[in-house]
Amino acid sequence: MAGAQAVQPVLELKGRMMTLTVLRLLDPSVEVLARELDRRVQEAPDFFRFLPVILDVEAVANSDLYLDLAGLAGLLQARQFVPVGIRGGGANWQEAAAAAGLAVFPMDRDSAAGDTKRRKTADEGTAAKAIADEAGMVVTQPVRSGQQIYARGGDLVIMAPVSPGAEVLADGHIHIYGSLGGRALAGVRGDTSARIFCQAFRAELVSINGTYSVSEQIEEALRGKAVQIALHGDSLDIRAL
Repeated sequence: MAGAQAVQPVLELKGRMMTLTVLRLLDPSVEVLARELDRRVQEAPDFFRFLPVILDVEAVANSDLYLDLAGLAGLLQARQFVPVGIRGGGANWQEAAAAAGLAVFPMDRDSAAGDTKRRKTADEGTAAKAIADEAGMVVTQPVRSGQQIYARGGDLVIMAPVSPGAEVLADGHIHIYGSLGGRALAGVRGDTSARIFCQAFRAELVSINGTYSVSEQIEEALRGKAVQIALHGDSLDIRAL
């Protein structure tokens, strides 16, 4: 009798780093949150469609919003977001997350520490040195539509164009020595001092620390120009170089 055939695996588990959007909840009212979500979705419906999000509940941890966490998750799903889990909050939030079928993520202490370090060095007038000490990534080939490049832990330098439909991300600054036609997201792990620089600005979306602008919101006079983008308060400052 022939030897038994090898059993073929029916699934695999692989560890992989994925980029998720953190949605910080700053108001405990579901109605207020729903109105703001509707406004954001109206501005950029394609960007938010099927977007996986982690709910950062630290700012509302002392409220009773956790009692309606399942309803909030349903509200997000109705707007085509994909809620994955929560971070922050105490045991009551964790129990509510489990009941709603959501994961519980730890707070990102490394990110907070890195942001504190950058703010401190900037106050001392040595921000340039702090940035230089971080790891970085240099990309010399064009970033094509559908590609995603992520510089974890430092800056991203791209010596070629970024096509529409491509996405580039960095924990620090992003420098693009070419045309930016896709999406650029800097300071993705909490660095509010991160900036974006590009030689020809035609972006679909730009974001720093989760604050974003889409192409429809960008001044026509800036299109095709060399620009720098910084975070000022709750909005992006986009200006020609």
